[in-house]
Formats: sequence, structure tokens, C-alpha cells
Amino acid sequence: MKSSLEALEGNKVKLSVTIDETEFDRDIDQAFRRIAREVRIPGFRAGKVPRRVLEARIGVAPAREQALRDAIPEYLRKAVVEHEVDLIATPEVEITSGEEAGPVDFDATCEVRPEVVVPGYEGLRVELPNPAATDDEVEAELTAELRRHGTLSDLDRPAERGDFVTLDLAATRDGEPVTGLNTEDWSYEVGQGWIADDFDDRIVGASAGAELAFTTTPKGTSEEADFTVTVQKVQELVPPELTDEWVSENLGEFETVAEWRESVRERIAAGKLEQARNVLIGKTTEGLVALGEFEVPEPLVRSEMQRRVEQTVRQLAAQGINVEQFLGATGQDPQAFVENFRPQAEQAVKVDLALRAVATAQGIEIDDDDIEAEYQHLSLHIGQKPKQIRKAYEANGLVPELKAQIRKTKALDWLLENVEIVDEAGEPLDREPLIAGRHHEHDEELAALDDDHDHEGHDHDGHDHDHAES
Repeated sequence: MKSSLEALEGNKVKLSVTIDETEFDRDIDQAFRRIAREVRIPGFRAGKVPRRVLEARIGVAPAREQALRDAIPEYLRKAVVEHEVDLIATPEVEITSGEEAGPVDFDATCEVRPEVVVPGYEGLRVELPNPAATDDEVEAELTAELRRHGTLSDLDRPAERGDFVTLDLAATRDGEPVTGLNTEDWSYEVGQGWIADDFDDRIVGASAGAELAFTTTPKGTSEEADFTVTVQKVQELVPPELTDEWVSENLGEFETVAEWRESVRERIAAGKLEQARNVLIGKTTEGLVALGEFEVPEPLVRSEMQRRVEQTVRQLAAQGINVEQFLGATGQDPQAFVENFRPQAEQAVKVDLALRAVATAQGIEIDDDDIEAEYQHLSLHIGQKPKQIRKAYEANGLVPELKAQIRKTKALDWLLENVEIVDEAGEPLDREPLIAGRHHEHDEELAALDDDHDHEGHDHDGHDHDHAES
């Protein structure tokens, strides 16, 4: 087989393939063997009819036609791999010669992934919430803990917001009790807004012993109800005094207020740092995409939408829900369900193109060591030997996609190590804590870009290798 590649306009290329007569005759022979399994000729067992007998009976044309149908996709696949054509849609194939005899020539017009340019990516600036714990956040946590240890004290005054009231509550609609709104001795903190939009306003100003009657619309309903409320007690929550002794007695791991306060500060800061890490990749890729203006090919968007639909269907199935039940419960038709994924799919395709653009601009290349390291990394996740994983990827033609994924990860690494990171006030943030511990964990890193890019979801025995990229 010989093949050549020609660039066309509009993100398309043309593959021209020639199959010599001797090579294609082997495909015809294979087609005859397939036909032999389907015909019955007296004197021969099924599948054992010699080619010469079949030729005499039906001629060569049916086998040649079968060989063209069966063999051209494989020759096309080989040409795509040879020329590293990044297909994004099914090629349009035209047989130019050899349909009846002689060598076979065909052209395949292929739509390929476009290469884009992202200007200004070197100066990308990302704003994140400052991970440092503020004094107000620390004091709020200390106060909340003290309130959990507080005691209720009776008040001889009307209720105010923040007070606790003990209520007898009754609600009826057309003379019938309203479910969930009839109770006695109910302790309620005024200001929570649980019952109705104006319920707390009715309670404010009421003293112990007051009986209230009013009509309002309970939350979660559209019909009014008649309420009768008796205020039994008005109380305030009195927290304990914050002292070293109280801390030592009630929070066994700390001896002093200072120790507890510092621990709370560290815990809040750790949580905020984790939140900042979780949004760093998304903020970076969003900023990167915003720098470029480029159209996304519809085939890529449709492919990404389909992948996300399949992922959602699998997730629903894991919960024992079939997609028909889900559509019925949500009132969606299948087309609307699929179209719901379009915005996320378009963004994922833009991120994919933008990261590839950074990789190209930075001259990022992938070598055999990178691929072997990835096989080693995958082996830890899926419990197979690196050689088995390599064999599966090679057999399914997935190595180019794996290389592209590693290349994008390296581009993301470069961005995170060079992007300017500031807080809401524009002050620089320390980069190292934000990116610490993330190296070579690209399954997790790119999850922000691709909700289902998990190598564990692929069958590395050689089936179901939909190694979709973000």
C-alpha cells in the first residue's frame, strides 16, 4: 500500500491510497472465504468451498465488491496512522480506480482538528479567593462553637431576632390540619425564616403568654393557611465565657484559647486553600479560552456531547435509573436532553484546542519515555501490567490520543507554573501551595476539563477504548 497526504482548505486533508493488485488479491481471497461460509454447494461442507469453484459459479465481481467494503476501512486506518491524521469526523471515501479490476486507488477527504493560536497566553492572570483565614472567619467559628455549648435563659421582654421562643403551633386549611405545621413545645430561633416569609415578623415583639392568630402562605405551598401560635417562653442563648479553663475542660485536645484559635485558623486556611486549588485549573483554562477567538468544529462538539450523554446514562444506570425514567421525570425529550450538554461540550472543545495551541507554541513534544511513564502510572490505577496496557493502546490505535493527552497535560503544567495568580484585591498569591502535590496526576487535574476522563473507565483488555479527550 502507498499513500500520500494533501492539505485542503477548511481544516481538511486528502489521503490518496493505492493498493497494488497482488496485495488486494489477498483481500479478494479473504472475501471468497467469507462468501464460502454463506453459500451451500453440493459436495462441499459449509465454508470449505474452494475459491476456484466459487469463481466458476458466481465470478470474481461479488468477492471484489465485498473486498472493497471490508478492506478499504482498514487501509484507510493504516494511512491515517502513517500520516498522523487527527480525524474528527468520518472521512468521505471515493474509489477512483480498481472497482472492477487492477490496482485499487481511493481518496479520503478527512476533516481534521484545527490548529488555533491563543495570543497573550504568556501573560495570563488568574484571580482566586485568598486562602488565608481572616480574623472575622476565625472569630465566627469560635462563636459558633461557644453557642453550641450555650444555655437558654428566660427573658422578661418581647422577642427579638436571635432569641429562642418556645411555641405551640397550629395551622389549618379549610378546617383541616396542615401536615407538619401542628406541634407543641417547639423551640425556634427567631430569624431562621423556616415557616413562612412573614412568620418571624409576626413573632418579633411577642412576649411569653401571647396568643397570635394570622393567615399566611407556608413555604413550599401556594395556598394560605390559618395559624394559631402561643408563645410559651422567650429566651436568649448565653454562651460560656471563653477562657483557657473552659477550653481545657471542653475541648480536650487544646489547653489554651490561643492554641484553639490557631488550630481553627489553620483549619479554615487549609479548607480555603483546597477550594482555591479546586478552582485554579478551571479559572486558568477559562482565562486561556477567553484570550482566543476561534470557532469550534461541529463534529467535535457533537462527539463531546455524545460522550457526556453516555457518561450520564452510565451514572443513572449505576443508580438503578434508566434514561427513559429520567426523561419522563424531568419532562425532557431526548433531543432536549442531548442539547443540554452543548454549552459544556463547546467549552471543553475550546479548552482542548487552546491547550494544544500552548503546547505547540511552547514546543512541547512527547517521547517514548513520557508514554512509558504514563503506562506505569495507569498500571497503578487499573491493576494491570504496563505491557498489557501498552498492547491494548497499540492494538486499538489509541497511542496518538494518549500522546495528545499527555501533551495537553504538559501544557497545563506550564500554564500553572507561569500564570500570574492574584487574590480579589490583586495581590499576588504564593503559587507553590496551590500547585503542590499535583504533578503527574492528570486524571484528576483534567477532570475539571473533562468530567469523565478516567482511564479506569476503559477496558484495557482490548475493548471499549473510547479514550475521549477534553
